[in-house]
Amino acid sequence: MAKNSEAREYEIKGHKLSCPICGNTLFYARKTLLNTRGATFFGLDWANKNADNYICENCGHILWFSEEAFSE
Repeated sequence: MAKNSEAREYEIKGHKLSCPICGNTLFYARKTLLNTRGATFFGLDWANKNADNYICENCGHILWFSEEAFSE
């Protein structure tokens, strides 16, 4: 992870995140582009949706959430 990022606790729709592997509650956050073959073929990767990732500070397990997970 970037040296300026700090692991912290996160909550998704009122639920505190915890790692399903080790039970840790500290995560690094990042966004990841969800590429599709069609968009990549036409050079339109920028038009794909994003996913939010939370990386466990202890074991490195990655939790993925689509943009729809945060819409009300």
